[in-house]
Amino acid sequence: QLQLVESGGGLVQPGGSLRLSCEASGFTFDYYAIGWFRQAPGKEREGVSCIRNDLGSTYYADSVTGRFTISRDSAKNTVYLQMNSLKPEDTAVYYCAVDLGPLFRLCVPREYDYWGQGTQVTVSS
Repeated sequence: QLQLVESGGGLVQPGGSLRLSCEASGFTFDYYAIGWFRQAPGKEREGVSCIRNDLGSTYYADSVTGRFTISRDSAKNTVYLQMNSLKPEDTAVYYCAVDLGPLFRLCVPREYDYWGQGTQVTVSS
């Protein structure tokens, strides 16, 4: 059974850091794209960062480039999102998802097939 479980969210002050984890099971981890998405209250879900290991491909939204880093540990079937220099506008529920398609497609919610339950990130003083 395919499953994605996020962890690592919480409350952090502006300028602080968090590392989110997404543990995957039920599929061959290395051959599919994994993405991080976020949804703030009253806003649409948006792509933050996506990665496909076998193609050596990554994507970052402009708003997080230089601050966030996506990585994956194949031995642990886990994808991480290291978030540094956090800003209040990063506050959202963060989701990880998997794209079961054969290519590295756009890092947008409609391309992703299975989703985790989400983890809350709040950036506030």
